[in-house]
Amino acid sequence: MMKKILIVEDDELVSDLEKDYLEASGYQVDVCTDGEEGLKFAEEGNYDLLLLDVMLSGIDGFEICRRVRKIMDIPVILVTARKEDSDKIQGLGLGADDYITKPFSPSELVARVNAHIRIHERLSAGIPVMPQQNDVIAIGKLKIIPSFRQVLVAGDEVMLKNKEFELLLFLASNCNLVFSSETLYDRIWGMDANGNTATVAVHINRIREKIESCPSRPEYIQTVRGAGYRFVSRE
Repeated sequence: MMKKILIVEDDELVSDLEKDYLEASGYQVDVCTDGEEGLKFAEEGNYDLLLLDVMLSGIDGFEICRRVRKIMDIPVILVTARKEDSDKIQGLGLGADDYITKPFSPSELVARVNAHIRIHERLSAGIPVMPQQNDVIAIGKLKIIPSFRQVLVAGDEVMLKNKEFELLLFLASNCNLVFSSETLYDRIWGMDANGNTATVAVHINRIREKIESCPSRPEYIQTVRGAGYRFVSRE
């Protein structure tokens, strides 16, 4: 069955661009141009995902997101020209699944829509989420977007070096499994290895400094004494 997406956007050029690309990707798309109409459609339309502009007449995207979250569980992506971190945090705090800032790449938008719909389907079916190329790993305040090699903490992007990202992605893709330093070293460095397993501990510490609220008491990457490390899902 064709998936349905609702776009609530008052800029016709932007909504037309979003609609064209999403329809070309196989989605059925409806468009609303103001908040009141958008909320009514969202509540009555049985959609699979909402794409909400933040700045709308009548009711803004934040308020639509807040009201929708009270009555249904579907992916919500906020789209806005506002770049302030406080806006991103507010949107995610209201239950939005993602946040895209204008101007954006249409292909990036489609990739994120695909990822969130796929994740929602798997979670609804009770199937563990394992990342594919365009999937998003979302645990607590942490989001990992493999296709863009992007890591967000509470909506803020953190910059990881190449091996740090690969190590985090591997651990997060295998939640609650314990891996020894030797195994991690082999998996991540492999033929490029030019050191020893102490490198793993160094990289783990660097990752913790970037993603953990308290690196000395990590919530995500935990040390299992005498065994190695595991990424803990708190969902």
